Amino acid sequence: MAAAWTAAALLSKASRAGLKLKMQASDHDILLRVARGEEANRAPVWLMRQAGRYMKAFREYSDKYPFRQRSETPEIAIELSLQPWKAFGTDGVIMFSDILTPLPSMGIEFDVVKGSGPVIFDPIRSMDQIKSLKPIDDPDASVPFLREILQSLRKETDGKTTLLGFVGSPFTLAAYSVEGKADKNCFQTKKMMYNQPEILHAFLDHIAENIAAYAIHQIDCGAQVLQVFESWAHHLSPEDFLIFGKPYADKAISLIKQKHPNVPIIYFANGGSSYLELQRDMKADMICVDWKIDMATARKTLGDKPISGNVDPLILMGKESKIREAVRDCVHKARGVPHILNLGHGVIQPTPESAVAAFVDEAKKINFAQTKEPVSI
Repeated sequence: MAAAWTAAALLSKASRAGLKLKMQASDHDILLRVARGEEANRAPVWLMRQAGRYMKAFREYSDKYPFRQRSETPEIAIELSLQPWKAFGTDGVIMFSDILTPLPSMGIEFDVVKGSGPVIFDPIRSMDQIKSLKPIDDPDASVPFLREILQSLRKETDGKTTLLGFVGSPFTLAAYSVEGKADKNCFQTKKMMYNQPEILHAFLDHIAENIAAYAIHQIDCGAQVLQVFESWAHHLSPEDFLIFGKPYADKAISLIKQKHPNVPIIYFANGGSSYLELQRDMKADMICVDWKIDMATARKTLGDKPISGNVDPLILMGKESKIREAVRDCVHKARGVPHILNLGHGVIQPTPESAVAAFVDEAKKINFAQTKEPVSI
């Protein structure tokens, strides 16, 4: 009871004061610096899907407006992006959007149906469809809302916290487009993969080039760090990852780096911890790991590669003492390499806001200069 009161009090105090974002001047860019591979006095913290339906303030919008209206209306997207930062004081603000947002710019229309998720109206199944796809050569025309969203967010967060942009990785975007919706077996994609691989390769190549253009536009508009989401990595075996996943993710990342070499890129393969060793040499600056691997094992596997993650999202449904213990355990196991604390996947809808408050609060209490715990690989 006392633990629950403590977390609730934290949240209440943050809300009353608007958090006032009382961060030390040296902490305003801590996430950016650590994403670049620099050392810091603590692990910066943000949460995947930190803007979401677990927040009462978010539901006031999601209950009124469909997803695409929310994500493509600047004033709404800006508000939703800022809500977690204002409430919890996270070290990063990530643009509220979706990995499928750039697909219409390529000629692939989609919508998000409440209760069902994303739906692709005309699934990609042939080479002719791929040949008819459009390039993202003028993002200001095809995603006109993006510049206003990111520029406004950058103005709001500049000198206070780090602004993150994100894109879907080529395989994930291709799989969504081939399936037409989420599919637990990824049936149509794997059918294409094993019977007509030339079609899938052509599609992946098109997406890699154009998702890079979309990401570059995000950075041009103000994003300081970029995360690449391989949300469907769990559908790939290690061998298939080497053929259909990794090369195209690396191609997109390399194209982004050619234009913006100093902008750190984080790669997250959801369900990819079973072949984490294959991610060690990827072009990304940092690897984000899911919660299905112990952080000490992940750190040893990746060597000196900067790492992000990886607390089980369902820990946030537990007692406050358990949340704080999980934060400390993750942070201390990652010691020795640059580490950004995050969940191993997104915040789930029933999560109490007080749990997120405790998660962030505990992360900010851990000062490496004040701990004498040994660090080893």
